[in-house]
Amino acid sequence: MKALIQFFIISMICVNFSFGQNRIEFKVVTIVESIVPGGVGRSRIIETGSELNVDDFSADRTDGKKSKLDADRKDLKVDEFNEAKLLNFYSITGINFQNIASNDALITSKINKLIDEGWDLAFVTSGVESDAGVSKGLGGGQNDGKGIFITRLFFKRVIDGSD
Repeated sequence: MKALIQFFIISMICVNFSFGQNRIEFKVVTIVESIVPGGVGRSRIIETGSELNVDDFSADRTDGKKSKLDADRKDLKVDEFNEAKLLNFYSITGINFQNIASNDALITSKINKLIDEGWDLAFVTSGVESDAGVSKGLGGGQNDGKGIFITRLFFKRVIDGSD
């Protein structure tokens, strides 16, 4: 029995060691859907084709006021990204459920494509910014009838550590 337990413990250590060589990478896909009456907004699925290193654009503050951050805003912008057109939530006559269903089909297609490429959907977060229909002074800004609904899809996949 003692030998069986020792074999089990050694096996678990070996299994953990072999899996410990893998890394996880993440991908973020952002969905921007316009909440602008009349259908004049722009809606897209955005996926970056470039990588940035956050350390290149970060600095530690020591006194809470002064920052030695030398990064230029223009250096933060990526040139390579993929965008897929979506329809707006509103048309001339108001909310358009056909547009929403069409967007759902496109978003589902994007998710399925990434899953086929080995990505797993890890989590989703969303938010809305809209002053549409808000009385002036009561909302986040003026009653300009504009807004966006943003959804971020976070994907992950395991990278084999043997390369």
